[in-house]
Amino acid sequence: MLQQWRQLIEARTGMVVEPNRTTFLQTNLASRMRELGLSDYAAYYKRITEAPDWMVEWSVLVDRLTVQETRFFRDTDALRTVEKYIAELPRQQLSQTPLEAWSVGCATGEEVYTLCILINEALTQRGLKPKFGVTGTDISTPALNKARTGIYPERRLVEVRPEIQQRYFELVRPGQYQFDRALMKKACFVRENLAELQNALHFRMQIIYCQNVLIYFKKWRRREILRHLTERLAPGGLLVLGLGELTNWQHPDLERLSTEHTLAYRKKSGAL
Repeated sequence: MLQQWRQLIEARTGMVVEPNRTTFLQTNLASRMRELGLSDYAAYYKRITEAPDWMVEWSVLVDRLTVQETRFFRDTDALRTVEKYIAELPRQQLSQTPLEAWSVGCATGEEVYTLCILINEALTQRGLKPKFGVTGTDISTPALNKARTGIYPERRLVEVRPEIQQRYFELVRPGQYQFDRALMKKACFVRENLAELQNALHFRMQIIYCQNVLIYFKKWRRREILRHLTERLAPGGLLVLGLGELTNWQHPDLERLSTEHTLAYRKKSGAL
């Protein structure tokens, strides 16, 4: 029965539940079944494939299977690569054209708002108006709804510097912080399935940030995802990936950046 579940998950999302994550799959299925009052996997499988409201239930399950604990400023090396990239962009370009960034697999939004802070700080330090936008995409509707509230428990802020926390977060109740409401307007959250990335409407993104996402997919699908991301990257744009998520891959339109602790590429200026 669990093999049927693996096949369903891969068919609908492209994500692979490896054998070493069987316990994880069983635990999450069993937990949701108890909540629904269902006694076996077959009954739940039938509901999620045949019931009129299967899409609603599927959204809940996908949230359980994909959303992992995350935090603000999670990967400092990757973020420094983004900072360096922005610092080297021509002032005229930044003053005339809004900088567009995309967080792929954004979960509950910490990465999106981290990029908002980073870009806002980088532009402000250069004496430029904060003309930018950050799009966050994820397959989990509950996670995106959480992201849109901008409210996070204190543990998600453990790596935020005190001065940044003071500037961008407000304590709204014990242990809960609200992200800066004005800066939240720079963010946009969209539900998107990476297995259907060919339908994505994002184009000419200056920064594409895709960390800790590709590990859930088979190698051939990772390459397919990266092909679509490259197509949606602006000439001269930056693609940041998770270190170790892909080996022996190169795209003719991309140049690998010389970064020791980050896997990052820049799209060639003449590429479409």
